[in-house]
Amino acid sequence: MESCLDWGDPMFKIGDCVIYAPDGARGIVLKINHHSCFVMWEDYFVSWERKELLQVDQALTLAQQIKPRLPMIKG
Repeated sequence: MESCLDWGDPMFKIGDCVIYAPDGARGIVLKINHHSCFVMWEDYFVSWERKELLQVDQALTLAQQIKPRLPMIKG
């Protein structure tokens, strides 16, 4: 079984989707410091987590889309 310690030291970016190693929870990185990431989890809970416990989910990060709500234009 792969250990979270085998993941190396990925370069985290704000907006990355991450997986928390101990329980598989998914979240989005909101802020980064030298040793931790501030993450908003699926249930909207937020917490600081050590980088070595997080893995970037590249596929989910790339699939994210923000669709702006535009006002209806009446012609």
